[in-house]
Parts: sequence; C-alpha cells; structure tokens
Amino acid sequence: MKQIKFNKNEVLTGTVVDLTHEGAGVVKIEDYPFFVEGALPGEEVSIKVMKVGKTFGFARLEKVLTKSADRVEEKDIIGRQVGTMTLQHMSYDAQLKFKQHLVESAFIRLGKFKKVKVWETVGMDYPYEYRNKAQIPVRSVNGNVETGFFRKNSHQLVPVENFYIQHKAIDEAIVKVRDILRKYDIVPYNERNHNGEIRHIVVKRGHYTGQLMIILVTNKKRLANIESITHDIVNTIDNVESVVLNFNNQEGNVILGRNNTVLHGTPYYTDKMLGLEFRVSPNSFFQVNTPQAEALYKLALEAANLKGHETVLDAYCGIGTISLALAQHAEQVYAMEIVHESIKMAKQNAKMNGIDNVHFETGSADEILPKWSEQGVNFDVAVVDPPRKGLDDEFIQTLINQSPKTIVYVSCNPGTCARDCRKFADAGYKLEYVKPVDLFPQTPHVECVVKLTK
Repeated sequence: MKQIKFNKNEVLTGTVVDLTHEGAGVVKIEDYPFFVEGALPGEEVSIKVMKVGKTFGFARLEKVLTKSADRVEEKDIIGRQVGTMTLQHMSYDAQLKFKQHLVESAFIRLGKFKKVKVWETVGMDYPYEYRNKAQIPVRSVNGNVETGFFRKNSHQLVPVENFYIQHKAIDEAIVKVRDILRKYDIVPYNERNHNGEIRHIVVKRGHYTGQLMIILVTNKKRLANIESITHDIVNTIDNVESVVLNFNNQEGNVILGRNNTVLHGTPYYTDKMLGLEFRVSPNSFFQVNTPQAEALYKLALEAANLKGHETVLDAYCGIGTISLALAQHAEQVYAMEIVHESIKMAKQNAKMNGIDNVHFETGSADEILPKWSEQGVNFDVAVVDPPRKGLDDEFIQTLINQSPKTIVYVSCNPGTCARDCRKFADAGYKLEYVKPVDLFPQTPHVECVVKLTK
C-alpha cells in the first residue's frame, strides 16, 4: 500500500469533487480524500489537515478560493460549530437537490435498485424557525447557569440564545426559564460527578394552537423553590399550557426520564395535524416540523390510495397521527407502538376526534404483527414509519407473509429504508416511487415516502 504523506496542520489546496451523506465536501489530493465541512462541489479551497487515516482524512476549511454559485452567506456561525445548521452555507434549492440525490444514491448503492424513480424533494417556503420542540442542555459556564448546545463531538456547552431553526417563541421561553433558574440559584448538572439539579429544559409548542409545554428535566426528585419557579414561568411566558418536572438521574445521553410530575396545567398540550386535534404528552413523539409532517402524511395517504373498504396496518403509530388520518378513509385500522404512554395518548386522540375504527395496541412491531396474523387479521394496505434503524427482519417476513397489496414506507433514514425495500422487492413487491420531504432544512436529514405494490 502506498504511503500517506500528509501531516497534521499541513495546509493544502484542492477542488471539491463531491459531498458526503452528511454534507461535508470531499477534496481529493493525489487520489486521497479529505472530508471538509462547509465546502461545496466545484469550489477550489485551501484546507488545513486535522486528521489522517488509512483511507481518508479530515480537514478544516481555511479559505474558499473560487466560490460555488450555490454558496450563500451563513446566518449563524455558531449553528455550524454546534451542528444544528451544518448546511446553512448552501442555497436552499441546492439543499433540496442534495437530498434528492442522497435518497437516489441510497436506493442504488444500498438497495441495489438499478432504476428508481425519486421525485424532487418537497421543501418549505421559509426554511427557518420550523421546529416545534427544543431539548436544551443546562450547564455551568464561567460560574453562570447557561443554556445552549454542545460543540460538535464534545460535551462543552456553547451558550446559544437564537437557534434560527426553532420557533422564536421557543427560543424566548428557554432564555426566560434560564433567567428564572439563575434567580433561584439552581445548580446546573455536572456530567463528570453526576451532580447538580437541572439537566435540560425541554419546550414543546403547538404550531396551530401556540400552546407551550415546558419540561424541567432534573437530576433530583425535588427542585428547590419549585413553586416559585413554576409561578414565575407561568407569569413571565405567554401561552404556557403545561409545566412538568421530569426526573432523570440516569447517566448517559437519554434526555427524558420516565417520571413526570405536572406542576401547572395539564399533562399534555394540544395541536393539530391534517385538521385533526392531538394531545401531546412529555414523552410521546410528535414530528418536529408540523407543516412538513402534514406534507409527508398527505403523500403517505396518497400512496395508500384508500377507497373505504380496506383493513390497514399502521406500525410505529406514535400518538396516532397517521392512524387517525388513515381511519377517515379506511374501514378498519390496526395500529401499534412500543411506548405505552403514546398508545394511551393515541386512544384519547381517537376519542377526541370521534374516530372509532382504530384498534391501538402497545408492543413491538415484530411481536404484535405475528399475533394479529394468528388472529386472522388480513391487511390490504400496510403503512410503516419505523425509527432510524429501520424494520426488523422478523417483521419484514411476517408482513411479506401477510401479502398486503400496497406497502407505504415512511422513513427518516434513506439507507435503512433502501435496505428494507430491497427485501420487499426480492419477495415480489414493485418499487413504484420514492418522494423525499425536507423536514429538517439546514441539516443533511431527509424523510421520504416509498410506495411498494404487490
């Protein structure tokens, strides 16, 4: 093998030939690729070598010598440092094309599809301030209670007040809660010694209702001055529907614990999705970009193409967002979810919307589906919306044995989606099309809806 002759801190010049799936520029020098964040294809750049591996290296962008037509001015340099807006230097049109290409290459490379119809990415009119939820760490910086985000690949908190991708009311609420915690000398969490009182501030906001749920994630079961803190939160922040204390003393990266105590208002906030009303609790999943989630679910409904007589499966149903929309066009919907609290909310949501043709059950998809099959339930259409790791082999096999006419795959990870779709294709399903939807502008993440027919 030829010897790599690059050294750390060496400054090199090269042309960006491609982007990685995370949106970093690829600069090849003597056939050796360097991954450079913030660089765009076609640009000539000066880079500083940070790390050299056997087959590729990492470098820092020092200077753009010739600019791409797709380059735009960055809104916020901190957003790049903490990784919340890693694509903000790329025009939004270019971001949408990049995501379409990302999905296409996943299906060709990982799914081994020779021909695949990938539509243009569905984007937003205003690709900022779209997030309806924030999970913000609280730490001590120079002796002060600070909120912000961790610098990439580290646990060093960078104070941030304006995230640009969250609704302004959420950013404002976080700063006000931070100031209230300072007023009462609340001690921020310290990861090294697992000490301190407050770990995270989580704010959820109804896109249509404007209702706020504020969750204080604590390391202790009680928080000093909690009545006064709650009083101040409710009286200084508008539209607070719910204040919740969430106790989490586990070490590690999981943000929310299982124990919730309602300090003010209701144990949920309310929002809408496709004209239906939903109650959302602290631990239940609700898509973070409401208008784009509606676009995503409309595409899923379109792909399902229901006529009113079908029995439909909704695997990974959450609080019933897709299930209830499907139920309006189907005879019967069977929906499952592993998080019991979500199923509880889903049943409440069905009742609240006057929908009674959905059967909800708690359990993992690979347990519940075989059980329903044994009970003789046959599905005409299956809708799956799994987490990033995709579907279990056992679930895929059971679904293939079920033989629904149509499978609608909603995915947040094109790689695992392409892998799973290959298994369905090998079992006789035809991949009709893939439609990408941008739920996370300024980041490399993309969702998609895939239609498979028997």
